[in-house]
Parts: sequence; structure tokens; C-alpha cells
Amino acid sequence: MTNPQTLGNRVRTFRERLGLSVEELSQNSNVDTAVLESIEADEVYPSIGTLVRLARALGQRVGTFTDDHFVPDPLIVKSYVMQNETAPNQGVGTPGYRYCLLGKGKTDRHMEPYYIVIEPSEKRPISAHEGEEFIIVVSGKLELEYGKQKYALSAGDSVYYNSVVPHAVNSADDKPAIIYAVIYTPI
Repeated sequence: MTNPQTLGNRVRTFRERLGLSVEELSQNSNVDTAVLESIEADEVYPSIGTLVRLARALGQRVGTFTDDHFVPDPLIVKSYVMQNETAPNQGVGTPGYRYCLLGKGKTDRHMEPYYIVIEPSEKRPISAHEGEEFIIVVSGKLELEYGKQKYALSAGDSVYYNSVVPHAVNSADDKPAIIYAVIYTPI
């Protein structure tokens, strides 16, 4: 029996409510059909970029797929929770990073805050989506590829940009980069 509270089942539910086939959602979101089927089957946990594209195509905010309970204001996430609940991106999208959703449970939010650990690995693919992103580097060195430019950021640095411009973030050396990121996507 499938759990209706899983991310995959939530994506499937919204897709079916709109009367979309997997192929139609794949085309509307630019997410490969096989990847979408794996997400809906809860075989993989998607990258943040994939979640953003699915949310936009379904007319929902990203949190719609990740919230499993309501938390009244103020929502506080202790650092030990971030360390223990950081989920690896599994099998789709961008390899080599783990993230913790910091807004999980705040159902009336307009931003998606994350704690992200970016492992040193091969370069991640460029992505683009509507909205804005704000990043603060906590530790390590980060490389931001933004349009045709590359920027180096270190612990304490921040960057705020329009995410419709093609972009990617990577660890800039052989150590993990830890960041806080806030993503805003208009509905």
C-alpha cells in the first residue's frame, strides 16, 4: 500500500487533478518521463531544481510536495535537526549534494529556505527557473556559474540573483561547501 503523504504521491495527485498524463507533465516541466515516473513511485528523491520545475508546471509551491504537517509560527529548526535530516538527492538531477528543507511545516510560506551540503564532484548542470535565489556560504568555497560568468565565494559571502538566468553552484575545491539558500518562485 502506498503512503499518500510521500512526495511522489503528492506529485501524482496534483498531476491527476489537472488531468495530465505523465508525458504531458514531463513536457510541461522539462523533467524526463522516466525520472518523473521514478519520483512518483518514490524510487528517487528529486533535486531542488527538479522540484521547482514540477511545482511550476503543476501551479503549486515547492512546499506543497514536502510538507507533511503544520507547524505554527515561529518555525525553528535546530542545527542538530539540519545535520540529521539532510536528505541526499537520490538518482535524479544534480548529484553530490544533500539538503534539508528549513520551511517544512510552514504552510503559508512564500519562500523555500534550505540548508545544503554540496560535495566536491563533477560540475552540476546549468538550470534556470522563474524567481530569485539568495545564498549565504557557511563554510567551504563555492563557485557560482551565472550566465557566462563564474564567481568565487567563501564563508561569509552571499549572493542574490534572478534565477531565470542559467546558473549552477558547485564546490570550488576538494572539500564540501555548506550553504543556506532561499528560493522564491512566483506562482
